[in-house]
Amino acid sequence: MEILVCVKRVPDSSENEIEVKGDGTDIERDDLVYSVNEWDNYAVEEAIQIRDKVGGTVTVASVGDEETEEVIRREMAMGADNGIHLMDDAFEGSDGKGLATTLKALVEQGSYDLILTGAQADDGAGQVGGMLAAMLDYPFASLVNLIEVVDDKKIKVGREIAGGNQEMNEIDLPCVLSIQTGINEPRYVGIRGIRKVASVEIPVKGVSDLGIDAGVVGAAGAKVKRLDYFVPELGEGAEMLEGSTEEIIEKLIELLKAKGGIK
Repeated sequence: MEILVCVKRVPDSSENEIEVKGDGTDIERDDLVYSVNEWDNYAVEEAIQIRDKVGGTVTVASVGDEETEEVIRREMAMGADNGIHLMDDAFEGSDGKGLATTLKALVEQGSYDLILTGAQADDGAGQVGGMLAAMLDYPFASLVNLIEVVDDKKIKVGREIAGGNQEMNEIDLPCVLSIQTGINEPRYVGIRGIRKVASVEIPVKGVSDLGIDAGVVGAAGAKVKRLDYFVPELGEGAEMLEGSTEEIIEKLIELLKAKGGIK
């Protein structure tokens, strides 16, 4: 099975104190620590596990600047067979549709049975997987937390839906799936794996290589433009109840009665 996993380089929220620029145009990015998007990391692990069971290859692709190569190599060190770096000044400022347009062009140059994305990335929009599937006219499932290969034509997928319920579907290949965290346990990337891929050549593709009109991607083609970043104003602070357990319970009941919570 030929699997393509779309990944993104994002600020590591566990390693950074995120602050908004004074003019509200972006977050402060100087000195930020970056890593692969968490959801995408689960997608790569799932792709590797599928390949190990049924054969094939795993290719990791990412849209980004020169530093994005580090994320691609990390996922190759994890076990992906190939990497593709989509880099061009024309891609800068792409919205979800622009990214999906870029990835569609890449998919059409290959022969992939399964395309995986993370359920969402750093901006939380969760758009790219669904848009990519629509552009390719492929079946699509989001929030996938289980994949079972039926044969070379079909797979079964489990989805996390409202109320903590699980939904099972059978989907024709090729298809696009957006992967939820928790579907597996991503493996540790060791020094040996990093050294193994350190000198592997990663092809770089721009708009001309992909056959894309530069006017439909990047800021020029963006239909969604971010107007402002801001930190919401804080509301009134919480009231902390002190005393013994019995005293706290009594005060809580009094407060709930006063605010109409109980009668």
